[in-house]
Amino acid sequence: MDALVGVLDVALVASTIRLFTPILLAGLGGLVTARVGIFNIALEGLMLFGAFFAVVGTAWTGQPLVGLVFAVVAAVLVSLIFAVVVVDLGGDAIVAGLAVNMLALGATTYLMLPLFGVEGSFYDPTLQRLPQVTIPVVGAMPIVGSLLSGYSILVYVAFALVVVLQVLLFRHPLGIRIRAVGEQPLAAASVGVSVRGLRYLAIVVCGIMCGLAGAELSISLVTQFVIGMTAGRGFIALVAVMFGRAHPLGVLAASLIFGFMYALTLRLQGAGSAPQFVAMLPYLVTIAVLVAVAIRQRRAQANRARTAIDDQAGIGPPAVVGSAGVPPP
Repeated sequence: MDALVGVLDVALVASTIRLFTPILLAGLGGLVTARVGIFNIALEGLMLFGAFFAVVGTAWTGQPLVGLVFAVVAAVLVSLIFAVVVVDLGGDAIVAGLAVNMLALGATTYLMLPLFGVEGSFYDPTLQRLPQVTIPVVGAMPIVGSLLSGYSILVYVAFALVVVLQVLLFRHPLGIRIRAVGEQPLAAASVGVSVRGLRYLAIVVCGIMCGLAGAELSISLVTQFVIGMTAGRGFIALVAVMFGRAHPLGVLAASLIFGFMYALTLRLQGAGSAPQFVAMLPYLVTIAVLVAVAIRQRRAQANRARTAIDDQAGIGPPAVVGSAGVPPP
């Protein structure tokens, strides 16, 4: 207990913000595809491609922003392959997503030797990381500065994307079309909405966000590439989409929970706690969230079934005493 109290400080909050950003970015990408009716489990593979090619671009040019472009382009190209299989060829999204994940692990493992001349991991002490943003005046404040300033540019991009998606999905005509494609594609097509075009758009946007997530992981949090370095974060982002009900604010909250567990894991390891135990914490929380999602879905199904039975039996909602037609006793 003393070890736990000792790590709960401002630095832990700052670490949470850094560590939850890749999960949030990938989760927002999964949110967009979920809204058009595609359950995209390829987030892990897309993040891994982004992480690898971010390092490739940075190592070749010495410019981390070029590495960021490499990451986005690579993830988008793979996303387009996924889109062709799922949207045009009618393939199963789960199978296609698993194929992307396996392709990412195999391709990045293979390319390590011809591109970097090493196996397992690549580290160059001269490799530059993404620029860190220091907010004037705010950055000099004792506590507020460490909470709001000094992060990678992608941290601020991630928060901005939450706002953009919130407005887009629920306040913009394009968002209405996107949600219509996910909920009633035939009805959307009957009024002239391009179901295929919006699904392609959603998958490409997902690729962009997963590329950014991978870049944040490999050229911001660290400046190296390790085989399989995403370590399940893409799947955790998918759980964040499920737990957040494909809602931007919900995904933000779920990502913060997972980011906090990652940060807590690192701090507890530094405090001398058993590494085997603390390494399990993010995944234990993931399992707990999946159980909560399953319970919530079962309750929703039971409520819908009960409502359907009541409708068939002609039973309406209970009358309120004192309302029209129901006099008080």
